[in-house]
Amino acid sequence: MKYKPLGKTGVLVSEMCLGAMTFGGKGYWKAIGELPQDEVTGIVKAAFEQGINFIDTANAYSEGISEIMTGKALASLGISRQQVVLATKVRLRMGPGANQVGLSRLHISDSVDDSLERLGMSHIDLLYIHGVDPITPLEETMRGLEDVVRAGKVRYIGISNHPAWMVMKANDHARMMGWSPFVALQNYYTIASRDVEREIVPMALSEGLGLMPWSPLAGGLLSGKYTREKQKAGSSRRDAFDFPPVNKEKAWDVIDVMAEVAGIHQVSVAQVALAWLLTRPVVTSVIIGAKHTDQLKDNIDATRLQLTDDDLLKLEKVSALAPEYPGWMIERQMTGRYPDPE
Repeated sequence: MKYKPLGKTGVLVSEMCLGAMTFGGKGYWKAIGELPQDEVTGIVKAAFEQGINFIDTANAYSEGISEIMTGKALASLGISRQQVVLATKVRLRMGPGANQVGLSRLHISDSVDDSLERLGMSHIDLLYIHGVDPITPLEETMRGLEDVVRAGKVRYIGISNHPAWMVMKANDHARMMGWSPFVALQNYYTIASRDVEREIVPMALSEGLGLMPWSPLAGGLLSGKYTREKQKAGSSRRDAFDFPPVNKEKAWDVIDVMAEVAGIHQVSVAQVALAWLLTRPVVTSVIIGAKHTDQLKDNIDATRLQLTDDDLLKLEKVSALAPEYPGWMIERQMTGRYPDPE
């Protein structure tokens, strides 16, 4: 397991991050996973034994149960708080009240206090805002985040599911005010859906922000259970919960090439998908969820897979984004920009 800097913080996190979305399974999240506490503890133990020091949860996962289970697992295993980097989130609805949702200072403050109580901890290492709140100005949100940072309840802040321009606007305002900027991004990124490479990835590289891909297996579509001929697995949550959206006709082409590469290396298709992400310079830590330890171990084994230049060329070709404006114009106008080599 390798460890990479979390943005420009100097904090080191494992290149694989344990996602806690499968913990609990209440309400909307039942389709993702329904792990009970003993199995959650077993998965957390296995992850740490394999070198993972980074856990990602959210206050909304199973209506708070995921945070409770994560905290209990760490406590029962006796894992020192200083040995784990814990991330959680704020934005989604957490109750029936008009203000129990969103990114106002009020809801941020209430949510952080509630998360700390559920986790049984004194601070959160990384707090993401979980999505766009269209009625709360970014300036208000950044002030609310600064409040919880200065109170010692949150160490660093991150942003998830926002367009690049919003990230830049928020961070520019924070710097102007002398507040804490976002140091990390969490976005949907997979070889089957590379949309973030249009604007978000270049911005992250330019600004030195760490990117944590969520759903790297496209909601299980790249797990190896699905092919063009077998579009229903019968044992995967993607059958019942067809999310995130994917261009499946293109995905089948990608899966065909991934299966070829997997066969050469004698590994799973899932490992190829994860190993490809680990080659991307912008990626800090890939978030992996698991319903059992065998699945977790298979995913972690992707860190040992060394894709060849030929493998990467094949994968790049089949998964490449279709050109869009202004990208194709920028590429066209680069012609003649550099002097011809002598």
